Amino acid sequence: MYGPPGRAYVYFIYGNYFCVNAVCAPAKSPEAVLIRAIEPRFNIEWMKENRPVSTARALTSGPSKLCMALAIERELDGADLSSHGSGLIIAANPEAGQFTRDRGPVITTARVGLSVAADWPLRFYLDQSEFISKRARGREPAKPQANSSLMGLPKPSRVT
Repeated sequence: MYGPPGRAYVYFIYGNYFCVNAVCAPAKSPEAVLIRAIEPRFNIEWMKENRPVSTARALTSGPSKLCMALAIERELDGADLSSHGSGLIIAANPEAGQFTRDRGPVITTARVGLSVAADWPLRFYLDQSEFISKRARGREPAKPQANSSLMGLPKPSRVT
């Protein structure tokens, strides 16, 4: 987690699971973003082989769940997240604006699973996403999209 920026920081927790962070500060400065969940959009059958579950939501709706589904393990620690040859990348999404509008607004809340600085508002998620690992207290969960099985995800309807 101490850099350089743009690298993966993969670590083992609870003696059983991996989590992945994207390092985002210069070397020797311990700053990174925990990747808590993703919405699976392709290669779903491969992810299901890695993490056999019955619903798309259960596949990647938590930091360790997504690591299992994407086969992220310690060998990917230090991977260059901007290099196609690294085995793990974070790529620009040309549909990101629409994706965010369809699933927004962005919710800011306190971090979860920590005892130090747990009240700091450093956790963000899209309110209408069904792939949130844990919602802020008092927030109603998003309504699951129809037919969101592992056989394919439907295009989301626009939220107004």
